[in-house]
Amino acid sequence: MTAMKPSSRTTGGTPPVEDRRQRKARQTREAMAAAAIDLILERGLAAVTVEAIAERADVTRRTFSRHFKGKEDAALDFTRADGDNINAALRARPAEEPPFVAYRNAVAEWLAARETLGGQPYARWQALLRLADTEPALFAAYERIRVDAQDESVAIIAERLGADPGQDLRPAIVVGAAAGVLTAALRTWARQEHEDARGLPAWVNQAYDALITQAAGATDREVTADNQPTADNQPTADNELTADNELTADRTTN
Repeated sequence: MTAMKPSSRTTGGTPPVEDRRQRKARQTREAMAAAAIDLILERGLAAVTVEAIAERADVTRRTFSRHFKGKEDAALDFTRADGDNINAALRARPAEEPPFVAYRNAVAEWLAARETLGGQPYARWQALLRLADTEPALFAAYERIRVDAQDESVAIIAERLGADPGQDLRPAIVVGAAAGVLTAALRTWARQEHEDARGLPAWVNQAYDALITQAAGATDREVTADNQPTADNQPTADNELTADNELTADRTTN
């Protein structure tokens, strides 16, 4: 069974030049990651051992341990590569782009690169993410990778804004919103068992558009609320009574 090939970490920049040793190490890592995905989808997470992954990839147990902490880490290595690619694209976005727009465009670049992988890798990626929702150990590994990628995104956005992410909330807010939208789209897409697996870009665009619409609606409501009479200038029973007394006094005087 052919596994999904982990996406290379080259989006948004010049591909690094590999020497023979580096190329061999990358190919070995990709083979182990592919074997982990294959076996987990074939047998289920609990039935797969690190030894089985090493055997499928034709490497030793020691070689596996030099690259990965465990089977979950190996199976999700493509997710780590995806985070690297999104951040590389984000780092390369034009400086004049607003941070949220830059992140969305970086995601679009990453998805465009993934389109070249064909339908089968999409389907296997979808199946693995669906499994992560039901397997606590796989989900925990996925969350750790996602958090690490977002931390790097925060650092990139902070640099774009000239901000200190330890004191300025803006980088974390931008990434929390933009990456949160992507996560929501990925999880919703992963649950669509009977749809074309290559429909992910449509889900991502729909999710980003939904956030923009909701944010615009919230802004409109705030503006409307600002234009409403405040407690200080709204008529009250006491004010009306005072006005009536003043009018009665004026009539008596006249």
